[in-house]
Amino acid sequence: MTTRRTVLAVAATVILATAAGCGSNTPATTTSAPVESGTVAVSAAASLTAGFQELGHAFETAHRGVKVEFNFAGSSTLVTQITNGSPTDIFASADQANMDKAAQAGVLDGTQQVFAKNRLAIVVPAGNPKAITGLADLARPGLVVSICAPDVPAGKYARQAFGKANVAVPSGSQELDVKAVVSRVKLGQADAGIVYTTDVKDGGPQVAAVSIPDDQNVIAIYPISLVKKGPNPAMATLFLTYLLSPPGQAILAAHGFLAP
Repeated sequence: MTTRRTVLAVAATVILATAAGCGSNTPATTTSAPVESGTVAVSAAASLTAGFQELGHAFETAHRGVKVEFNFAGSSTLVTQITNGSPTDIFASADQANMDKAAQAGVLDGTQQVFAKNRLAIVVPAGNPKAITGLADLARPGLVVSICAPDVPAGKYARQAFGKANVAVPSGSQELDVKAVVSRVKLGQADAGIVYTTDVKDGGPQVAAVSIPDDQNVIAIYPISLVKKGPNPAMATLFLTYLLSPPGQAILAAHGFLAP
């Protein structure tokens, strides 16, 4: 809780300094209000790449002295990096399980919030040349299917969806994150893959989405937390506040994320 006490102390200092300035016409010669500066290190699930990049740019515009540096990867990879000491202010996961792993390792500040949700979709090349209509089609002989590895949230969710559809999990590549799945489909190395709807949206005109019905789909949740001993806890808290604000949520919604 040291990080949170520090942030609260900083906030209290700003309020007191502002109140003191309002009661006098004499320009303040001393103030302990913090200068908004430094870098916020954010480790975020790969599916958040486009949305968080736009959000980070908007945050930097609103806080001119602060720089946001992102590290995007599969959530399981990020947990390993953080627990091994990678300097990180904020961790945003694509599932609760990996957030729980980080919490159990003692690297979080003890508070978590769900800030977005997502749905699965089948990603295919533009024009859908294999005429794929659903999960059952991915079991066709000779079809090359790409999904994430089981410890990656999208890979875990994909296997749950195949189970709901009573379809055997097809053999194929097992990627470290959803961006690698989309890339394989774009490059013609896979006929189809399972990713989030947001990944297909951000994939551009080279790919298209085939919807997965509600009774077979899985809703992904995205929790976020400050990391203990982060380099810039005060500015990291400002970033979290912006992420959860209406402008921040609007940016994520524009990229196809669902409200938390």
